[in-house]
Amino acid sequence: MSSPATPALDTTPVVTFDNVRLGFEEGDILRGVSFRVLPRETLVLLGETGTGKTLTLKLAAGLLHPAQGAVQVLGQEVSAMPERELLEFRRQIGFVFQEGALFDSLSVADNVAYRLREDGLDEEEIEPRVREILSFVELEHTYDMLTSELSGGMRRRVSIARALANRPQIVLYDSPTAGLDPVTAQTIITLILRLRDVYGVTALLATHRLQDGFALANFRFDPDTKHVVRVAASGIRASGAAPGPVTRFLVYRDGRVYFEGPPEEIAASKDDYLRRFLV
Repeated sequence: MSSPATPALDTTPVVTFDNVRLGFEEGDILRGVSFRVLPRETLVLLGETGTGKTLTLKLAAGLLHPAQGAVQVLGQEVSAMPERELLEFRRQIGFVFQEGALFDSLSVADNVAYRLREDGLDEEEIEPRVREILSFVELEHTYDMLTSELSGGMRRRVSIARALANRPQIVLYDSPTAGLDPVTAQTIITLILRLRDVYGVTALLATHRLQDGFALANFRFDPDTKHVVRVAASGIRASGAAPGPVTRFLVYRDGRVYFEGPPEEIAASKDDYLRRFLV
């Protein structure tokens, strides 16, 4: 991925949920959710199963429409867009599905190139783009392999590579470390750190693993040494960016925002619901 120019100071939210409600036959799941995500921030969505974390990502991607309220992403009201406009909008975001959603009958290269071909990119541009992205996720050696031949962690990295094919400004991660062993999970988190700290990618990340959020808050990727290093506080941004929090937590309970803030507040909390995520 080509390194972008250092962005100018911008405090305009790239994602805004305003009093969003969404439900199905069994009742409302999201009940008036509001939050904002600034450029280069990572918002970690926590909550028990069924509290609406994945639904939040689908709303941000325009895959679902709220029953009430508004969803704005990159200055556009996604919740009011017709499908024709949503197709163009989705080219600006990446979505990493929990199970990868890869095509097992296609090679790694064809999986990564899938969206590029759908968008009509010239074939002579596709191969170098795919090789560049696979190199970024350290899977260039899998170019001609079938995804069915890969380990779970490698498949997850291919899923991230495919999400990056269009060089999106925002990436949505649905439980990116779920089902992975601790070492492989750390590899995925390191990759997410690289995207944030080298390319300034804004992210929404749904997870059950509080430790993933702590890693994102307390570590950064140093592009000079190419190593992950600990930072003194969670309020450190990528080089050249404005000061302020990089990683915040949003905790759902009963369809509402129960907590929003930095991870150290959860660690220090005596609240029983928040403390269950520390286990």
